[in-house]
Amino acid sequence: MFEQWNIGVVIPAKNEEKHIRNVINTLPSFVDKYVLVNDGSTDNTVDESGAKNVIHLDGEGVGAAIDAGHRWMLESMEKPFISVVMAGDGQMNPLEMETLLLPIIQKRCSHVKGDRSSHQTGLGKMPFIRKFGTFLLSFIMSLGCGRTVKDPQCGYTATSNELLEQWDWTNSWKGYGYPNWWLLKLTHDKKNFESVPVESIYRNEHSGLKVSSFFSKVAPMMFFALHRRSKDWIKEDMETMQSIWGIPTGMFYIGGWGSLLLNILTLGEFFWSFIGLQILCWLIAHGFDRLWVKSKIMEKGV
Repeated sequence: MFEQWNIGVVIPAKNEEKHIRNVINTLPSFVDKYVLVNDGSTDNTVDESGAKNVIHLDGEGVGAAIDAGHRWMLESMEKPFISVVMAGDGQMNPLEMETLLLPIIQKRCSHVKGDRSSHQTGLGKMPFIRKFGTFLLSFIMSLGCGRTVKDPQCGYTATSNELLEQWDWTNSWKGYGYPNWWLLKLTHDKKNFESVPVESIYRNEHSGLKVSSFFSKVAPMMFFALHRRSKDWIKEDMETMQSIWGIPTGMFYIGGWGSLLLNILTLGEFFWSFIGLQILCWLIAHGFDRLWVKSKIMEKGV
């Protein structure tokens, strides 16, 4: 227990026999329960872990594994509790868990994620292609969420039981885009989240993430999530009149698409002029969108 909150840890793992025992043995003493979610390991991950609480999945994906762990916590933990996700590959520092817990305990938000890029050691030994992908994802996710999002792919997270009880488990993301899905869904539901600096740990672990296939799947997810939220800009503000930012956001966003359409219809005769207008419209729309998201989160609170 930590500050009167019960603490549970979800450990998704697949073929992590070299690291899983150390992950479990170094969990902080205030952790009340943990569950290992074995997602179709073909090695000795489960035997090496020594874990008493184990969920077995058949290679359904890291997102499905985390979902299963969170739902186990809902059934097994006494309230109030916080469910922390720590991967079985040893890339998350257990000593930093308190940092993830405090924003929830202090009632500032209901979901906290790690941010390796803001840590004093930066992204450390992360491979260059992963660093580039992290910065690119941060830019795209900031557009999609209407607020600054750094290191959106970091899976070191903490979530309150109140949020888990409200979550729609029938509509989720099963694979490596899971952290991105959560942030987009939280934004769509107008719920606040925070990021805290965490250490980037890379040794000899092997990642199953393939950058090309990841972007081909996750980029459309972020694109459609933004468009799903865009319909709320004008509709909600016209109905409730509680915010003044949605209408100009929608107008400039539509203006950007209009510039693109005109560029196509004129066969590129004024290519750079329309490109410049399109970029300008979308930059202004993003500025208004940030104000809209902030106002909606303030309306709903944590």
